[in-house]
Amino acid sequence: MEERNVRANVSMPDVVLECLMPYIHDPRDRASISLVCRRWYEIDAMTRKRVTIAMCYSTTPQRLSRRFRNLESLKLKGKPRAAMFNLIPHDWGGYATPWVNEIAESFDCLKAVHFRRMIVNDSDIERLAQSRGHQLESLRLDKCCGFSSDGLLHIGRSCRRLKTFFIEESVLLYENDGEWLHELATNNTALETLNFYQTDIATVRFEDLELIARNCRSLVSLKISDSEFLGLVNFFRTASMLEEFGGGSFNEEPERYTVVSFPPKLCRLALPYVGKNEISIVYPVASSLKKLDLLYSLLDSEDHCLLIQKCPNLEVLECRNVIGDGGLEVLARCCRRLRRLRIERGADDQGMGEEEGLVSQRGLMALAQGCLELEYMAVYVSDITNLSLEYIGTYLKNLCDFRLVLLDKEAIIRDLPLDNGVRALLRGCQKLIRFALYLRSGGLSDIGLKYVGQYSENVRWMLLGCAGQTDEGLLEFSRGCPSLQKLEMRACNFSERALVTSVMRLRSLRYLWVQGYEASPTGNDLLAMARPFWNIELIPPRQIVGANSDRQVIVSEQPAHILAYRSLAGPRTDFPATVRPLHPQ
Repeated sequence: MEERNVRANVSMPDVVLECLMPYIHDPRDRASISLVCRRWYEIDAMTRKRVTIAMCYSTTPQRLSRRFRNLESLKLKGKPRAAMFNLIPHDWGGYATPWVNEIAESFDCLKAVHFRRMIVNDSDIERLAQSRGHQLESLRLDKCCGFSSDGLLHIGRSCRRLKTFFIEESVLLYENDGEWLHELATNNTALETLNFYQTDIATVRFEDLELIARNCRSLVSLKISDSEFLGLVNFFRTASMLEEFGGGSFNEEPERYTVVSFPPKLCRLALPYVGKNEISIVYPVASSLKKLDLLYSLLDSEDHCLLIQKCPNLEVLECRNVIGDGGLEVLARCCRRLRRLRIERGADDQGMGEEEGLVSQRGLMALAQGCLELEYMAVYVSDITNLSLEYIGTYLKNLCDFRLVLLDKEAIIRDLPLDNGVRALLRGCQKLIRFALYLRSGGLSDIGLKYVGQYSENVRWMLLGCAGQTDEGLLEFSRGCPSLQKLEMRACNFSERALVTSVMRLRSLRYLWVQGYEASPTGNDLLAMARPFWNIELIPPRQIVGANSDRQVIVSEQPAHILAYRSLAGPRTDFPATVRPLHPQ
């Protein structure tokens, strides 16, 4: 009897852990638990339902499937983030095929697949649909390329339980017809989210969208490509549960759009190409809007102000810097619930007035005092001061993600370097886990770079551009940042030796991308960074041929890159000619 009681007491912690594990979702907590002992590692492996792999070459599909047999959701990232800005060679890699093959053979419980910045072929989609289509509930091909409408046809025919289908900003090889959408509309009754926003998909039959609205009564989000807005009238009448819409284009006379009426529950809206003559269609639902995307709109600063005034419940705003300081002041005054703000760079030549296209310290200071709930802020500014950054550190205590790019629009920025402002921001915003600062020469001195390292205790991802003056600044920076996992640097002219020393000091670092450094002829200094489970790749300098708005050919010089990342898979085997791996001699 006593022996049985002893056994029960010994096994009780495992029993409790097995019951608790399904409620522990943070991957960092899971990782810590799995390191306690072999048994806890096994319990984590058995109960883990969701995994995100930030670099597709950091492990192998087989290693993942051996450890997590009961996985239900997999998110996989391929090309580095710099690929979105044409900084990484197109053929760098990031192929989905090995992962799709393993998914088809081993992951019997998988319901959700998310590929981001990966090369996904039609054959990959076909195999995924045939092997997992009967249970797949979510498929996201996020900023991917390599497939065509022929591949999408397999999704429409085989994935009848799909709730989310997302291909936003993906680049199709070609489009045959709109049959894939018709198959999806005919065969699926579970769809809740359909997104092919900012793609080149041109063949969209409005009858198919209406059929989706009739068959899928739970449809809450639809984001489409550039289809004429007037064709959506019947869809809006049918999709009574719709909460989010994005897409469309306006090619008719403005008065014809008065017949358009949005569904009553609509609260998230993205309208590319909408101009001042059509913006009145938004006014009836403006007070209900929580998210508004005006990144590709044709509105000027005054139009932004007029619309924002009517959106008191706005929580997310995405726009271009045409909003101006005046627009940010209106935002601070009228939208106190704002949590996320993204201001991208607009076209430099739009005949804008003095206020338009100018976001500066004036707008940021007003924003910091008015929108105290901001958690995410990404802005392109034309001018900046230390005081405006101090305001952000003083007032925005909930900020978790801050990104600022200083444009070269103004010839002289009078308050550089921004050392004291950056220090005040980092000291005040204790919740920051993502931080990006892209300035210009002289924007952040070695002292400022030291402050960044010293006061970024919780930051896990960081991007620095034109930061620091000498190797000494980088070395001081690397004495801090205890939580830093991903570091990206551009136009920071540090030596290879200083980069190596810094990487070895940053104990949590898993990923490094550097462009624009003092490269040696051989790159041998970087070999000192080599260690087990650490891949190093060099992308030599290259020329990129493009065109400006006047269709004139422009050749730009791209300096050398370093890409280094932690990997359990060892060196890659699919290197293109544009990448040179570095291995110890």
